[in-house]
Amino acid sequence: MPSLDVDRILADPNVRIVVCCGSGGVGKTTTAAALALRAAERHGRRTVVLTIDPARRLAQSLGLTELDNTPRQVKEIDAGEAGGELHAMMLDMKRTFDEVVLTHTDPVRAAEIFANPFYQAMSSTFSGTQEYMAMEKLGQLHARGEWDLIVVDTPPSRSALDFLDAPARLARFLDGRMLRLLLAPARAGGRSMFTLVTASFNVFTKVVQKIIGAQLLTDLSGFVAALDSMFGGFRQRAEQTYRILQARETAFLLVAAPEPDAVREAAFFARRLSEERMPLAGLVLNRVHHTAVDLSAERTLAAAAELDELGGHEATAEALRVHAALAQQTAREQSVAAVFTDAFPGVPTVEVTAQPADIHDVDGLRTVGDALSRR
Repeated sequence: MPSLDVDRILADPNVRIVVCCGSGGVGKTTTAAALALRAAERHGRRTVVLTIDPARRLAQSLGLTELDNTPRQVKEIDAGEAGGELHAMMLDMKRTFDEVVLTHTDPVRAAEIFANPFYQAMSSTFSGTQEYMAMEKLGQLHARGEWDLIVVDTPPSRSALDFLDAPARLARFLDGRMLRLLLAPARAGGRSMFTLVTASFNVFTKVVQKIIGAQLLTDLSGFVAALDSMFGGFRQRAEQTYRILQARETAFLLVAAPEPDAVREAAFFARRLSEERMPLAGLVLNRVHHTAVDLSAERTLAAAAELDELGGHEATAEALRVHAALAQQTAREQSVAAVFTDAFPGVPTVEVTAQPADIHDVDGLRTVGDALSRR
């Protein structure tokens, strides 16, 4: 199993994006923050970490009271002679959508879009909007050219697959038959959205009204008409960001814990990255346990049993049993991790030992960064 050299990735000026993926509860947000902090402090890079996870853990660990859609500088870092900077932000999908509308249309049309009930629902709760807007925000950060390195903390892995799928899903939505029919009257030239172009469209609208309701159809039609001029831009930017994720300037890091579900998710994602020709840099195996001495659980338990028979060695026997339990846990974790490493023997891996307490400050992130850099 090759060893993952995290510092080589963070120090490489040709690597401009690191994407951390994994299932929930495996320390992915902490890993992303630790990587970003290390890139700034040790390698002098101007770094921004973007979290798509709405949890507040990232802000707390970086000593910030809050995170929002604008990068905020982390003041507590110790860049020294390296001269790096660290900024952090959390995706606000509605605000990002609003920014896209304001940037790519005129103020009158933007006001129409913002007032549309379908837009209000889509920009806040529509399935897939968060992932698509994550692509928009990543594209914006990359295009600005202000950052040496962008570290992305994605949602749990199946949602992260949505992150990858967002451009294609959006294209299917925008190119769908219903939307093309809804747009047909608006494109006919100066007619009302509900001026019927053909008898077939009349039948179509009656059927759709029965299914989704006349008001929702009105809202959807108005939304589609207002955004019509922007649809091509949505697709173009999303596809451009997708190509960036396939480029050599991007490094995907899978984050998992030595638990069956987390390792299966990591394997699932590794296969998908391979299919999409996206650069998988390695696996971070978090919260791993090790024993201080190389003594099997069987021998340790046998020794504890002998001490019980002798009597008078209760404390030593109990210590041996604690070691045996840890040895058993270590063996289980190694067996679980082998599900991934056997399937992907060429993927570099680094193990991060389980920390005695939750990470809640910059010092804790430095400790994790140090652990990530050990090979």
